[in-house]
Formats: sequence, structure tokens, C-alpha cells
Amino acid sequence: MILTTTPTIEGHPVREYKGVVTGETIIGANVFKDFMANLTDFFGGRSGSYEKVLIEAKDTAMQEMMQRAHALGANAIVGIDLDYETVGQSSSMLMVSCSGTAVLI
Repeated sequence: MILTTTPTIEGHPVREYKGVVTGETIIGANVFKDFMANLTDFFGGRSGSYEKVLIEAKDTAMQEMMQRAHALGANAIVGIDLDYETVGQSSSMLMVSCSGTAVLI
């Protein structure tokens, strides 16, 4: 399946619009990751543990969106938008949502 943030795919005219599709996931980080991230905050640098959680959440939301597009008979999703939010008590969970237009090219 072709995925793009652009409204069109060069060289591939849209033959049919199938509709808007979405994918969502909420994922939590554990206490160990929070502790390690606090150390990274203090000493500087990147937080590899949080980056892995962020990538996992994005990939899960995108997979869910692709499954929904496939169920509609689409072979591409155009105009993809990704949103990231923290939710829960003390913003301890990460929500990733994505949306796009399922199309047949």
C-alpha cells in the first residue's frame, strides 16, 4: 500500500476515493523508562527508550489505518496527518492518531 502525506501521487491518478480512514493507539511508558528519561533530561542527550515507545505507537496507528483502508478496497492512502498527544494522569501515556483518505489508484 502506498502511503503519503501529499494529496496526490505523481504518475498515479486517483480512480476512486474510498473515504477517510483513521488509526489510533495509546501506549504507556513504564517506571524504568521514566527514570532513564529523567537521567537523560538531567545529563542531556536523546532518550532512546522514549523514542522506541514513540516509534511503536506511530507504527501501530499506521498499521491500523492501513487495515481499515484495505477493508475498503483501497491500495493507497493520501493526505496522511499524524498527531501526538500525552494523556492520562501526569501525562503518563502517549496517544498517536493518524488519518488520511483511502483511495484506489
